Amino acid sequence: MPPFRTFFFNRVKRLSRSQKKLCLALVDVVLAPISFLLAFGVMYETLPDVAFFQTHGAVLLILAGLGGAFSVALKMPNIKLNSYEAHGILRTGAMTLLVAGSLTLVVAALGVAVPRLGIILFGLFFFLSAVALRFAMLHTLLWVLRADQPRQRVLIYGAGKTGEQLLAALRSHDSIWPVAFVDDNPALHNLSSGGLHIYGSDRILELTARLGVDRILLAMPSVCAPKLAQIACKLQVMGLTVMSVPSFAQITGVERLVDTLTLIEPDTFLGRMQVGNAMPLGTEAYQGRTILVSGAGGSVGAALCRKLLSSKPACIVLYEASEFALYTVERALSKLAADTGTRLQPILGSISDSRLARTVMVEHKVEVVFHAAAYKHVPLVEANPISGLANNVLGTRSFADAAIAAGVQKFVLISTDKAVRPTNVMGASKRMAELVIQDLAKRTQRTAFSMVRFGNVLGSSGSVIPLFKDQIAKGEAITLTHEDVTRYFMTLSEAARLVLLAGSFSDARCGGDVFVLDMGEPVRIRDLAEQMIQAAGLTVCSADRPDGDIEIIVTGLRPGEKLHEELLIGQGLLPTPHPKILRAEEQSLTELQMATALQALRAAVETGDVERALGILHSCVEGYGDPLQGIAAQ
Repeated sequence: MPPFRTFFFNRVKRLSRSQKKLCLALVDVVLAPISFLLAFGVMYETLPDVAFFQTHGAVLLILAGLGGAFSVALKMPNIKLNSYEAHGILRTGAMTLLVAGSLTLVVAALGVAVPRLGIILFGLFFFLSAVALRFAMLHTLLWVLRADQPRQRVLIYGAGKTGEQLLAALRSHDSIWPVAFVDDNPALHNLSSGGLHIYGSDRILELTARLGVDRILLAMPSVCAPKLAQIACKLQVMGLTVMSVPSFAQITGVERLVDTLTLIEPDTFLGRMQVGNAMPLGTEAYQGRTILVSGAGGSVGAALCRKLLSSKPACIVLYEASEFALYTVERALSKLAADTGTRLQPILGSISDSRLARTVMVEHKVEVVFHAAAYKHVPLVEANPISGLANNVLGTRSFADAAIAAGVQKFVLISTDKAVRPTNVMGASKRMAELVIQDLAKRTQRTAFSMVRFGNVLGSSGSVIPLFKDQIAKGEAITLTHEDVTRYFMTLSEAARLVLLAGSFSDARCGGDVFVLDMGEPVRIRDLAEQMIQAAGLTVCSADRPDGDIEIIVTGLRPGEKLHEELLIGQGLLPTPHPKILRAEEQSLTELQMATALQALRAAVETGDVERALGILHSCVEGYGDPLQGIAAQ
């Protein structure tokens, strides 16, 4: 910083607030008599002489006093220089009128001849000089403070009211310098606002290069969030830094800072009526009992725990491998559990840990197990088949064995429609888990084993709903694997209710039952994507409507992904006490086939032999690739 600026900066910095107020008051004390001298010089086109000072000296002294008095009375020194805008100018005008009016009375009382024009000129000069000097002081201070300090040159996107307010706020900012407006409204192009030129948004690249712009400020709070995100994304692709300005409603808390999809209910996209809330035998089956839920931190597991609490069980054991998921679900359920008098017991561990599973079930006297823990993301399990099989198949067997050893009364496996004639490792592993449960059901009368099979759960971590919602919120294109892909859908509430009903229906005398929900017709995912776009108040970008907001891009089916899912392997369906819940009778492996398959699978997992592990799936699981000679034929 140059020596003069350094000296000036240090002097100003040392001044107290009271001293700064005194300086501002002295400005008006000095300007009042000076303005009178200027008015005299302009009116008589001559400089004041000795005779003038002899005649008007008292007037000058009184004016100095009046200037200071009215300045203090109107609290002019309290107005910070960097806040001296319209309000400060109006207060300066009021001070001028008071001083000029007082001057009229003073000259009349002293008998000094001052023409009316002189008083008018005095008021004009006093007002202009008071305003100009304050702005001059402000810019001098900014000039000193900004010395050697880098300033970011910004482009304001949006020349509406918010953009104008933003410009006014940034005028006196130490490190930000607005250089121009851009706006999508053609009617505003080539106009100016607040001293800045308004350009079309198609010239942003040119402006950033020519004006040295560092970042873009989006001042369009009325634009919906997805559209705003779309604009920001395009600008970021250009290599620009983008920031968004919230609306006044958002700042004051009137408008929540959420995207437009927040209020969408999942059942909007079912295409059918939900299964009713009535739960025959539900309350009686779980009231006062100890229930264990594996995978309690997952979407379905957490929903199941919430639904269980309405039955007022004595204890819910939350069994979860993820520390964060376990912490989250326990915290979310603690208040509800306190209201129902249910004890929550969090257990951090893997379902493959047979010692821990058996110890927990025995120690807490678990009566019912809902086994929701599994690896369920198709592409991830497809890329990691050994991990998927170890968890979904061997882990299920280990957990079920622990339940038998601990004397658990009921064990319910939560399966998926992807287990029916699967084309991917995840679905095949879940079908193998079903075969494991069916095998154990035939060999024990101590624990009633059953399975619940349903389609995709709206809003769960693996559902397309969160993916589409996130893409729409960001203004990105929706990615669709195939134009005609369909899926069965149910809500989290329906899924939890189905599992509880299945648990109440299961019986050890006829164990191994597969319960399925009458889910209506499958939903076309393309239709689902379009509904979500429209629900967000946007339009689909297509060949017929190229100006639409959100595009739908077909990426192709992922490895192992089916075009259409099924719910049943066989054809036979039996009724249950609930009209929308059906029971399927399906074939299973013999005891020898199951034992041989599990032995071979354990060996393949221990050695990491992917080819051998997949060969076991081919042999045991109907529909998974071409049948191979081997275990199933034994």
